[in-house]
Amino acid sequence: MCGSISLISEVLCPEMQPKTLKIVLYTLFFLFPTLYHSLPLSTNSRWIIEEPGGNRKKLTCVNWAAHLQPMLPEGIEKKPLKYIAEQVGAMGFNCVRLTWATYMFTRFSNRTVAESLDQLGLKQAMVGMTQYNPLFLNLTLVDAQKAVVDELGAHNIMVVLDNHVSLPKWCCSENDGNGFFGDLYFDSNEWLLGLTMVANRYKGNPAIVAMSLRNELRGPHQNETGWYKYIQEGATAIHSENPDVLVVVSGLSFETNLSFLKEKPLELNFSNKLVYEAHWYGFFNPKQKWLSETNEECANVTEEFIKQSAFVMMSSTSRSSNNPAPLFLSEFGVDQRGVNEGDNRYLGCLLSIMAERDIDWALWALQGSYMLREGQVDSEEVYGMFDVNWDHLRNSTVQQRLQLIKQMTQGELQNQMTENISFIMYHPQSGQCVQAAKDSFFTSDCQDWSFWAHHEDGGPIRLTDSSGCLTAVADGVPAIISDDCSSQKSMWKLVSSSKLHVAAQDELGRRLSFWKRWLHIIVTFLASIIAFTQHWIAEDTCRAKVRHLRGGMAWLDPPGPPFLYHPNVAYS
Repeated sequence: MCGSISLISEVLCPEMQPKTLKIVLYTLFFLFPTLYHSLPLSTNSRWIIEEPGGNRKKLTCVNWAAHLQPMLPEGIEKKPLKYIAEQVGAMGFNCVRLTWATYMFTRFSNRTVAESLDQLGLKQAMVGMTQYNPLFLNLTLVDAQKAVVDELGAHNIMVVLDNHVSLPKWCCSENDGNGFFGDLYFDSNEWLLGLTMVANRYKGNPAIVAMSLRNELRGPHQNETGWYKYIQEGATAIHSENPDVLVVVSGLSFETNLSFLKEKPLELNFSNKLVYEAHWYGFFNPKQKWLSETNEECANVTEEFIKQSAFVMMSSTSRSSNNPAPLFLSEFGVDQRGVNEGDNRYLGCLLSIMAERDIDWALWALQGSYMLREGQVDSEEVYGMFDVNWDHLRNSTVQQRLQLIKQMTQGELQNQMTENISFIMYHPQSGQCVQAAKDSFFTSDCQDWSFWAHHEDGGPIRLTDSSGCLTAVADGVPAIISDDCSSQKSMWKLVSSSKLHVAAQDELGRRLSFWKRWLHIIVTFLASIIAFTQHWIAEDTCRAKVRHLRGGMAWLDPPGPPFLYHPNVAYS
């Protein structure tokens, strides 16, 4: 979303070689990494925590696809495994959601990497593997997976194993045979066997912190009765084999619907290990809505996300169960070429709610390419962090915009008393946070920020531990921090349908809202709200067109949305 700033509360993811030779190669290849030790994870209310101690552990993950026809993590034919693992950490992720196909374990567990590539005719991938990861060629596919897991662990990267499909292929469509229990390729008994095999294989492996039951349940055969039956069986199978790992559960309709849990909670024979997951992409909604009605679309889809999925994090007496649970937003992402303006606006909207709720998450995706995707060899992934050659970041701006959500801004113990609430202000368009200095304020890297208090709509925004308040001066002039906390220029009111724009008034009663101008300077601009659409229209001299925005304490940058404001979640 263009120009948004959020005020976000703070509290403090060929033939097989002889078995002996395979074991020797595996040992030589994988003994050298430093052993990684992580504490098992558990849950406490809506938080994922470490055991023992109870400290919160936030998952800030990236998806790494390994469920397609080769059944190998993408990119290991283009770069050494160690390099990829290093880059995951360098990008600021602490976790990988590593996808896998059921059939790899239940039908193809003895197939080697070389056999897999050869059978698919992937000659160039074979050449690349020989160059970058030659010892992989004689490993079985399941041993290759373990090698990747261990390398990630050696770099202090946690792993969430995601059962993405049964038949290895690109995912997902309504009628691909992989969507729901009983579909063509989705035999429930074979699925349970696969989960059991994987859970057992990684028992005691400290890198594996969670296993998800299934990605994006969907299609014409999906139903709630089947969901409860098989999810209970799958969760029990994993926990029985490997009680250390978190069990990650998805809903229906491509992981967009958990609402049926409001009436009938999921009952499991274990506790403190359940995490729910959801997905949210911009293409779930019409692109034109993001372009022409950005503010309203953001408000609507955010409300829908909370109603359908994010409610699991919240306490509510209106549900049959009042037990909050963690929510893992296990897929979201954008076209990182930057050519899709709808995606750009969706991301600003999404980042604001992710920051406000401090949600655990996994970005789609790490990979910049696929060995084979839907018949295309060396297919490019434009949603990938890597470019197609795995040499560079595809888009450093996206990396910067993730700064704040990579940090833990809330904790498991949260004081909700209004007088103790403080906030940070966030500009998701740039990924920057707001800092105060003397009588001015500006945006900067989200490694640091100032704290603010805004206890009532239409009241002042105070700098915490200070007598100063944010004050508008005039159209196009930088806003200041002053001792004036009572005039209308210091009274900030929510003025948009998304409740993410605030404005004060000048002497003539005209609204002044925030605008991040130049590099880090925040000014106020004249703006009016068209009542029947609630679109933002800038009335400045820059000939800026209609702008829409989603956020918290928000401001508007031409040619796009304003500022973001989140008054509902506390830092204590």
